[in-house]
This record gives sequence, C-alpha cells and structure tokens, in this order.
Amino acid sequence: MPKLQRLPDPNVDYVYGIFLLTEKHKLIRALKKIHQPSVHGTRTWGSAFLTMDYLTHNPISKGCSVLDLGCGWGGASVFCAHKFKAQVTAVDLDPAVFPFLNVFAEINSVEVKTRKADFTKLKGPDLGQNQVILGSDICFWDSLVEPLVKMVNRAINNGVERIIIADPGRPTFYEFCDKVSSKHQVSLQEWYSVEPDRSEGEIVEIRPS
Repeated sequence: MPKLQRLPDPNVDYVYGIFLLTEKHKLIRALKKIHQPSVHGTRTWGSAFLTMDYLTHNPISKGCSVLDLGCGWGGASVFCAHKFKAQVTAVDLDPAVFPFLNVFAEINSVEVKTRKADFTKLKGPDLGQNQVILGSDICFWDSLVEPLVKMVNRAINNGVERIIIADPGRPTFYEFCDKVSSKHQVSLQEWYSVEPDRSEGEIVEIRPS
C-alpha cells in the first residue's frame, strides 16, 4: 500500500498521490452553499478509494483515454489524470458535482473534462472512444442492473479494452457481475484500501472474451 502522508490541515487528505478536500473543509462548505448535488454526489465515497488502490496495483497505460462513469466529486478521475497522465472524461447525471471535481483537479494541477449525461444511455461509439471505463459505486439500484449490462456490451463491442467497477458489495452489483460474465471475461475480487481510512468492497474488471 502507498505510504500515508499526514497533513497539518485535518480537512485535507493526501491519498494515492493526490490531494482531496473533506466535507468539512471551508472551501467545500462554501461550495455546498451554492451547489447542492442531489444524486448521491455529496462526498468522495469509499469505492473511489478502492478504485485508486486497484489501479495502483493494476495500472492503466500512460496517456490512455478514460471515461469515469457516475464520477461524483471526481476523486478517481483526478487520480488517473495525475498518476497516469490519462485523458479523462468524467460523466455524471448531476452537474452540481462538477464544481467540486473542478476544485480537486485545480489543486492537483490536472485537467479533467466533464460531461452531463446518463451513463447508462451513452451510445456505443461514445463509449468506444475510450480505452478504459471506470465506475465507483454505480450499481446501487435494481433498476440499474440491466442498463449497466447493456452499457458494458456496447462498450466492449466498440473496442473498450478494460472496464473496472468498484462497489461495497451490494446484491445488485453481484447480479450485474453474473450477467456480464456470460459474454465477457470477468475478474471479481475482494479489495480494500487504507487511504485515507480503510475501505472494503469488491472490484470487477471486465475485458473482451
């Protein structure tokens, strides 16, 4: 695991080589007075840290194109842009999360493109422009399972090389994994991260068969 660096400001975390602000940081509190995310984009969730740790041990190619689905505050997006110099597009249904992502990108001196969209409805050619697709905690409703399966099929059929999704371990996530395993190469692993605190869950990586 990467070395944990403690900072004087308790509301700034240094995790996996990037700086992130916590919910209690004065800048985040100020942003929340103006922008109020409504679709769970209220913090950096633990699954984003699982994604960062997984990619530390299973890296993507330098400079590759990455699509981060349901990006929220964009921790995983910023991590990929910083560590791998990736060309990242962060997608979320709720545009109110983007000001938080932009702050994280700014303090880490990286650029991340943002796009307001329902990621389950992205067309195959849009998905296929990326080598890697990420998703952290995006399979939390029963109604998301089948659309996510179809999205994976479109992505793989249009040339996406790796799809990596982290989840705390919900039944809906396991159902999703079972469904995609019938058509694609699937690796499902228990995973944990230790920065900024311990998070546990599951990582599935999907590749063309």
